[in-house]
Amino acid sequence: MRCEPEAARTARLLVMASLNTWGLNALTDVGTLIIAELFSNAVRHTSCRLVRVSVQRIADDRVRISVTDKNRGLPELGGGDRDQEGGRGLLLIDALADRWGYDLLGPIARPAGKRCWAELLVAKADEACGTGRIRRLGAMPPDQPSEPSDYGRSTTCTH
Repeated sequence: MRCEPEAARTARLLVMASLNTWGLNALTDVGTLIIAELFSNAVRHTSCRLVRVSVQRIADDRVRISVTDKNRGLPELGGGDRDQEGGRGLLLIDALADRWGYDLLGPIARPAGKRCWAELLVAKADEACGTGRIRRLGAMPPDQPSEPSDYGRSTTCTH
């Protein structure tokens, strides 16, 4: 996908379509907000022409939304300074996602770069009773990898 502001709409539509296909309509608002922030960060902080947007159902109770670019610059959690116009995207992701992080990708399997991701939990109990509300079920332990390494370093932030 082109790394330009106009492509953000396509990224949001991809997330909406994926979540709706899986019957996870309750996660659509949060998922589209997260992809908008991840995509915006890639546009603003990298000089990449293309990025990869991915939505994965990595477990029955977990969805991972990610943006991969060829820049190895690391994301920084801003301080949320009231005088700044920006710099709050990762703070927002931190508040909405169950966990988030980045993986530095190595040159062996793929071109060097990074994948920034956020995970949402599917609230099984709420789905069963039909309320459709999102609730936190607790984060996976930080020492439990969620997927195999991509010949690089991975950092995860959990609540």
